[in-house]
Amino acid sequence: MFLIINRKPIFYLRVFIMKTFISNILMSVGDNYPILQMKRVYGGSINESYYIKTKQDEYFLKFHQQAPKQFFALEKLGLALIGETKTISVPKVLSFSDQVGSSYLLLEWVDGEERVDTEKELGQQMARLHQHTGKKHGFDRDTYIGLLPQPNQLYDHWLDYYREKRLLSQLNEGIKRNRMPRKRRTQLEKLILQLDRWIPQQVMPSYLHGDLWGGNWLVGPGGTPYVIDPSFLYGDRHFELAFTELFGGFSSVFYDAYQQILPIEDYYEEVKPLYQLYYLLVHLNIFGETYGLRVDHILDRYVGN
Repeated sequence: MFLIINRKPIFYLRVFIMKTFISNILMSVGDNYPILQMKRVYGGSINESYYIKTKQDEYFLKFHQQAPKQFFALEKLGLALIGETKTISVPKVLSFSDQVGSSYLLLEWVDGEERVDTEKELGQQMARLHQHTGKKHGFDRDTYIGLLPQPNQLYDHWLDYYREKRLLSQLNEGIKRNRMPRKRRTQLEKLILQLDRWIPQQVMPSYLHGDLWGGNWLVGPGGTPYVIDPSFLYGDRHFELAFTELFGGFSSVFYDAYQQILPIEDYYEEVKPLYQLYYLLVHLNIFGETYGLRVDHILDRYVGN
């Protein structure tokens, strides 16, 4: 005997509950109009995302039922720190909550058509962001890269921060997740010990977005570039540039415009794979062995077999 369940009532009940939840959030920010349109927005793998329209305005809402501690508060802080520099646009945060079971971030809706010079403007504005500096490297609180915890601390030297809080933390995470076979672990431990051969000790602690791939910038009104979803830190700006090259999404226009404002240092090509290694380790730890070969290739290059 088979039990046949009609799932449509469950679906519609969930839509009703979510719509009521969102309506209450909108009322808390002064929009008492009924929701005219609410639709899922796809493209990220972490949150449920929605486009919402009322008579008063348009919104973007991210919802995560099991968000980790301070998840959206940290995103709000990162957007605020970038926004305060007045170098590049970020969406306005209207409301957020990190309450267990109902965590959300409500933002203004950002949409526009790309101009012929939008990416050029993005490159110039990111360079201007990088001209802003903190007093030390790292950050004064732990953050996240995706949903993966990113331990932080403030360091006088970039090399020490990158070794201890970026590569070593991912090594430890990889051990916990069984992503570190013997050879990979041995090579990574060896690389971490020898990191001062390649990573500069004395660099300026630039304001960094921290998670700048092609999906984390978008086009706003008038073709203005916006950055979203930061994992903020202070550090070597070449760390940021290395990640932009890892998965694509930026053309030569971006890099040429960046260098008009802030030339790339000669050491960049030598350290680029080492900076990309962090992000590959993150993806390895989150998604699995799909990224293992790329990690191993970098380790082979720098510390041999």
